[in-house]
Amino acid sequence: MTRIALTPMEAVIYGTPAAQAVATEAERLGARRVFVIASGTLCRETNEVEKLKSALGTRCAGDFDRMGAHVPRGDVIAATRAARDAKADLIVTIGGGSPTDGAKAVALCLANVVSTVQDIDRLLAGEVAAPAVPQISIPTTLSAGEFSAIAGVTNEATGTKEMLRHPGLMPRVVILDAEVARHTPEWLFLSTGVRAIDHCVEGICSQEANPFGDAQALHGLRLLADGLTRIKGDAADLQARQDCLLGAWLSMGPLTSGVPMGASHGIGYVLGARYGIPHGHTSCLMLPAVMAWNASVNADRQALVAEALGDVSVPASNLLHELIASLGQPRGLLANGIARNAFPDIAEAALHTPWVPKNPRPIKGADDVMQILELAA
Repeated sequence: MTRIALTPMEAVIYGTPAAQAVATEAERLGARRVFVIASGTLCRETNEVEKLKSALGTRCAGDFDRMGAHVPRGDVIAATRAARDAKADLIVTIGGGSPTDGAKAVALCLANVVSTVQDIDRLLAGEVAAPAVPQISIPTTLSAGEFSAIAGVTNEATGTKEMLRHPGLMPRVVILDAEVARHTPEWLFLSTGVRAIDHCVEGICSQEANPFGDAQALHGLRLLADGLTRIKGDAADLQARQDCLLGAWLSMGPLTSGVPMGASHGIGYVLGARYGIPHGHTSCLMLPAVMAWNASVNADRQALVAEALGDVSVPASNLLHELIASLGQPRGLLANGIARNAFPDIAEAALHTPWVPKNPRPIKGADDVMQILELAA
């Protein structure tokens, strides 16, 4: 029997200014105490957060703009306290993956009376109460975490990225607005676009791929590859930016329908949590190498990727390398601050991530991960 999961998300909205759409959705949901978790950069350097708060008017009960990269536990607790003090009945996020995942973690903390960084351990073990405060997300990057029911949170004490999971973590509504996303720095938009490509590619190439995920991921891959290239040529191309936002949404089709990711995501978790590599850059560094290492077991699936990228005569790993390089994104672990003597630590830690055990070519131990790291060096 094949069972394909569908998401509990109510709506994806585009074609309407984000602030206007949020105000309408808050009214529809009957929210009276809206708590905004926003990118600090958007707060400091643009008026987008002020426009959002103005549209909410008296419904806006508070805000938080200090969610750090990779969502440190300490920041989650600080935001939880602020949301609890505000008596939040709706959380709205505006910004990249950190505000989005941070808000999911906050909702889970609120529902489970979590007050300290140590209390978060309880959310990782056993049954947890469902979030009671819904979330609306306005993404400005392309990591696409707003379309999942998973929140990645970094335990500062151990340097590991931990996954909080609950079906109720998925935002109720996502609003895609290129006008808001135009403020995102080019390197961040493009690199998180490669992260979305990683979702597409690892979903398509999984041994557990399904037709529903394939259809979304293949179209998402085409939108992303074309849109990112156009943005690299003209950062003011709002239609290309909107296409990328739509592509990021579609990139999550495999994951949200139950298809696991693979070693690129798993090793990326370690590079981010332990070595501070930005979220999008982890995929830039790892995806082509993982594809090359996996090619012996899923060449037919990789051919679908190559076709979507426009050239079936070239290995998908090479096409991905060329695309990432053409976008000016990082290539090579050694050239980007990861010393070869760190490889054993990365390899061992990667074995304990959720995705390395799901890689389409079975990874039998740290030596196999070392082979991938050498390909990515």
